[in-house]
Amino acid sequence: MVKIDTERVHISFDHRSVSDRHQNWLRQVEINAGLNDLNPQPYWGFSDLEHTSGTKLHNCFYVQADVRKEKRGGREYFRYSKIQRLRGFDFSRFLEGIRTGNVLVDFDARTGHNHGTKFRLRQNFLPSLYSENLIIL
Repeated sequence: MVKIDTERVHISFDHRSVSDRHQNWLRQVEINAGLNDLNPQPYWGFSDLEHTSGTKLHNCFYVQADVRKEKRGGREYFRYSKIQRLRGFDFSRFLEGIRTGNVLVDFDARTGHNHGTKFRLRQNFLPSLYSENLIIL
């Protein structure tokens, strides 16, 4: 669960939110660490988060493609169906995406190795974080 106050994004662990497909992983978490809330509770300060996201996401392209995989050989082919140039990342829209559940926190440690914590966006939500959206294709 993610909570936002006036200065920070706080992260809480709610084991009831874990997908049924990850129940084996959840049992290991329960055995190794327990299912209580995280202690200490991690958070991101707005200024750090805004700086990091603004530098990485300031301008970007959002490319959508259909994928076809060969039956023999497994080669993948992509047909680009939409390309958008995005400019003017808006941090307040990013925070609103967290509040509404369109921006999710992903603890990527299911494989036994910690791949870090990251933000994931629901499909097609990225363009709404920008003030300028130019469709190229």
